[in-house]
Amino acid sequence: MDTLISQDAQALSAQLALLRNRIFPPVAQKSLRRFSSGEAAALLQISDSYLRQLALAGEGPAPAKSSGGRRAYTLEQINELRGLLRGKGRPALPRRRPGDHLQVLAVANFKGGSGKTTTSVHLAQYLAFQGYRVLALDLDPQASLSALFGYQPELDIGENETIYAALRYDRQQRPLREVIRPTYIDGLHIVPANLELHEFEHDTPRLLAQSERSRETLFFTRLTEALASVEADYDVVVIDCPPQLGFLTLAALCAATGVLITVHPQMLDIASMCQFLLMTADLLAVVRQAGGNLDYDFLRYLVTRYEPQDGPQTQVVGFLRSLFGARVLTNPMVKSTAISDAGLTKQTLYEVGPQNFSRDTYNRAAEALDAVNGEIRQLMLQAWGRTSR
Repeated sequence: MDTLISQDAQALSAQLALLRNRIFPPVAQKSLRRFSSGEAAALLQISDSYLRQLALAGEGPAPAKSSGGRRAYTLEQINELRGLLRGKGRPALPRRRPGDHLQVLAVANFKGGSGKTTTSVHLAQYLAFQGYRVLALDLDPQASLSALFGYQPELDIGENETIYAALRYDRQQRPLREVIRPTYIDGLHIVPANLELHEFEHDTPRLLAQSERSRETLFFTRLTEALASVEADYDVVVIDCPPQLGFLTLAALCAATGVLITVHPQMLDIASMCQFLLMTADLLAVVRQAGGNLDYDFLRYLVTRYEPQDGPQTQVVGFLRSLFGARVLTNPMVKSTAISDAGLTKQTLYEVGPQNFSRDTYNRAAEALDAVNGEIRQLMLQAWGRTSR
């Protein structure tokens, strides 16, 4: 049976590689679309007419033009324009200022299908589009986040090239900086994942069982220390946690400054989340007593895959709000065929753009995503002591 399973896995891996080659030829690498002048102006928080004036005056990068004269900008050009506008007295780049701590946002729940990866990837991309320096950290051995960024884990990620390299306890440990990879999105880097992350789950209990332990073997400090080594390079880290409450998830919760718990508004999912919270509380209490830092800027529940016309779901959301109040994000992640369809080609809604869907379908999904991510960004800004960029 193990041979049969291995054959099936290899066959599936080969077909996935062929599919990627067809979708992203000729080098099988993803690239980010250009943004229309209207989209670019919205990201820059200026009017489209002012952006047009800059282009006509030859100030800033030259946009690409279609045969119909429509202008389009790359994200790199948008970020270049941000620097130009700052010189014209416009708001400063939306980044950390002296004294602002690195924001580390852990997206967690041990119920599969709760929308952790969808939340993580759209949040990371949204923040990068806004001009922040973002590190996406894939802690899930299933590597769905890595796949969405164009990395097929069994083909593109070699041995000791995941976050495990920076967390491991032996002499093969590597600096985190050595396993960070660029993405096709300007300002957004990733630490990809593959199955070797399971090794951390196996190594840690063995070391915890030893009678003599040093602080260097404390699992809950290792991710915090690894992130500290690259802190100056980023404004925010988005962590996609695995769907289990293991040592990787606990390490992420100890490194986090903000926690997002995704929840699908169904009673079975609510019951599962209850068990997750009970277990998390017990384990984190032990970690805190051992010296772990659990000082969060915020903890929020994010309703995902929400269908506003579904009466039972609406009741569940009301139930959550009555229990947790403001700790439930005001905006839910609405279920959308546009987001699902984009995922069929390993893309996000932000990547595929409005031209691939009907205007109403795309706008509804994009507005819901922007509302959720904008609310999270506002929590970051409040943690930094400011209410605007």
